[in-house]
Amino acid sequence: MADSNMATPTAGAEQRRPLAGAGSSHLGERGIKLFLALCAAFSILVTTGIVIALVVPTVSFFGQITFSEFLFGTVWQPAFANPSFGVLPIVVGTMIVVVTALAVSVPIGLASAIYLSEYASQRVRKVIKPALEVLEGIPTVAIGLFAFFFMRPIAESLFPFFPWDTPFSIGIAGVAVGLLIVPLVASVAEDAMRSVPGGLREGAYALGASKMRVTLRVVFPAAISGIIAGVVLGTSRAIGETMVVLIAAGAGNPNLTFNWFSSAQTMTAYIGGTATGDIPQGTVVYDTIFAVGTLLFSMTLVMNIIATRLVRRFREVYE
Repeated sequence: MADSNMATPTAGAEQRRPLAGAGSSHLGERGIKLFLALCAAFSILVTTGIVIALVVPTVSFFGQITFSEFLFGTVWQPAFANPSFGVLPIVVGTMIVVVTALAVSVPIGLASAIYLSEYASQRVRKVIKPALEVLEGIPTVAIGLFAFFFMRPIAESLFPFFPWDTPFSIGIAGVAVGLLIVPLVASVAEDAMRSVPGGLREGAYALGASKMRVTLRVVFPAAISGIIAGVVLGTSRAIGETMVVLIAAGAGNPNLTFNWFSSAQTMTAYIGGTATGDIPQGTVVYDTIFAVGTLLFSMTLVMNIIATRLVRRFREVYE
């Protein structure tokens, strides 16, 4: 009896003995957590540095130019003898490109995502999905040259009755940017739709719903948060695109126009065409680069905040 009582603590001690290698595992987890924390801190530092680099020259710019003249002026000629600093023309040009790009990319991208997620066989999906991801890496310069030398002449030959005033077209640039972001929208939306639990589909099929009805009434609403995220990423890419619009839409004098067939300048094209090192630092023209960049950054930030709230509102969580 005494022997059995004495053996009990030994057995308990053996049960409480840590597993071999547990200490090194904990050290590895701590190292990974530390590395991830450093990466997060580094990204915050980089973002802070970008904001500081933009804000300091912008404050100098608005020390000489009023907010109302900058935001609501209709003439953008900062480098002329009689300068004018109304940013509205290049903002309108940017919005034309973004709206046109979304009109092209969202229908095509979502249709591609629906096909890959719900209709394509596994063999077809293994071919098309990697091809879409490869298309995301096409250089934007190549897309811009394709739009200028191929898309623009074909559009003029097919629709000669439109007012093609110049070799450049803000509308063609928007279509080219839309084709550029189709793979991004399609890939993110397809991943969101594939993550919808199969039980939802099976339940809808059990009720007698057709495949298209299941896709549009069950899968699509369940994946709406991921789909919105894909559209937001595509919009951000369209707003920040430089080379395509610089080549296809022209880099001449910005005009306040809503003409889809004429040349126009965007915010990114102005920054890319002006920040060449020929402008002396400390001048108003030099500071306009940062003022436009700050406005572009603010627009993107506001859009991302709105999109985040929409995603949180419509987000579906499955156990």
